[in-house]
This record gives sequence, structure tokens and C-alpha cells, in this order.
Amino acid sequence: MKINVIKELSIQINLNGLSFCILNKTNHTIEFLKSIAFEQKLNPVEVLNRLKTELSSNTVFSQDFNAVLVIHQNELATLVPEQLYDAAHKVDYLKFNSKILGNDFITEDEIPVNKSVNVYVPYVNINNYIFDTFGEFVYKHSSSILIDSLLQHTETKEAPIIHIHVNKSTIELLVIKNGKLQLFNVFEYHSKEDFTYYVLFVFEQLNLDVETTAVELSGQIDNDDELFKILYMYVRHVSFIEKKYSFDITAETAPSHLHQHYLILNSF
Repeated sequence: MKINVIKELSIQINLNGLSFCILNKTNHTIEFLKSIAFEQKLNPVEVLNRLKTELSSNTVFSQDFNAVLVIHQNELATLVPEQLYDAAHKVDYLKFNSKILGNDFITEDEIPVNKSVNVYVPYVNINNYIFDTFGEFVYKHSSSILIDSLLQHTETKEAPIIHIHVNKSTIELLVIKNGKLQLFNVFEYHSKEDFTYYVLFVFEQLNLDVETTAVELSGQIDNDDELFKILYMYVRHVSFIEKKYSFDITAETAPSHLHQHYLILNSF
């Protein structure tokens, strides 16, 4: 008797790199997990070419998937409270926070746990290629996944907690208090001093205490990185996010530090 195996594929798109993850929902196992870092920031056309090369050169992507998700990770996004959102004003919401072009396609994700709408610009050329390759698929902005997963994962505590998701040239920073999002922003950094400045700026603006407020990290950072070392000089409580998943990550696919893959692992 043949058992129908259910598999889902997530692809994370960033101008600094790509990530791929395959979940076998039949046996609750992550079968494939891979990240590719580019030497320098590329444009969307160059990223598409790298994506084509990766998908065509690895037979793991030639199998059938029951669902495909594309995660667009960029700074071209802004949150709008659900009650104030009007789809006719997508451009107006975004233009105050992001540099957008007149021909940019703008879309949105609903984030029910936060009663908000995330307005953003996806990489349309990537979406078109994914549709041609896999057929029907879903796409979301990375911050939608991050906000949703952290609000559901973080314990409801009166004390605020800062979560920083680190990328190669940007950080996504959230402040959560009493189970609610107090702040979300994306900062672009070029040095460890930039990185520290933005984090301490948030501490200052929200009157948070560097001696008592916990900072939780995910993404491209480890305890031997310069970013971690300089942050630890100024903030007393710094740790990497830990989470128990409902699926197993096999020895073949498990990286040494799961917090580096937090975003894509929480996309399922």
C-alpha cells in the first residue's frame, strides 16, 4: 500500500542570500535545510539567476510539493493597525518609511495575532519564476512570520523583551511587553558600531534598562561574532532564542545553532 507523503517547501529570498527548507509533514521531519550567503549584496535580477541555478542543480527540488512558500526579506515594509488600514492607500503607508518606485507592486499580509496589516514590496520577478516552476504558491514578508511567531512564542510577561533578528546588513528589531508588540523596525547597519547604536537607541527611546531588559537573538549571529561581543559590552542579559518545534530535525540537516534558521523554520 502506497502512502501519500506530504511535503512543503519554504524559500527565503534576501538580496544577501538564499535559504531553503523542506518539511516532510507525514513523518514530521525537516528533510532539507540550507542557506547560501552571497559575497556581496545583489540586485533582484542577480538573485533570480542564483535561485535558478540552485533549484536546477539540486535534485531535491525536483520532487512534488504539496505547498510552496516564498519569504521576501527586505526593508520595504511597514505595519498598519487593522482598524486604520485602507487598501486604497498602500502606497501612502509605505512611502513614508521606504524608498519605493512608481512601478513597484505593493501587497500586504494580515497578522491576526497583532491585529495589523503588513504592507510591503515583494520581488515580483522571483514570484513569477516560482509560479512557472512550481505552480500555485504562497508568499509572505519575513517580518510577518517573525512577528507572528514571536508573539505566539514569547511568554506573556510584564517585563519587556527585545528580540533582534540579525541579517547580513540589516536587523529586524521587536520589543514585546505583556504579550503585545510595542515596537517593530528594520535598521540597516554597515559596522558593529552601527548595530550597537540602533539597539541602544531603542533602549533609550523606550526608557529601557540595559541592566535588566533581556535581549534575545536570532539569525546570522553567534557568540563569537563581533556583533555579539560588542552588544554584550553594553547589555547585561543577551541570549539566543530557543524553541521546541513540533517536527524533528535530523542529524543530516541539523545545523549546530538552530537560532540561525529561526525565520524559515517558523514558516511552516
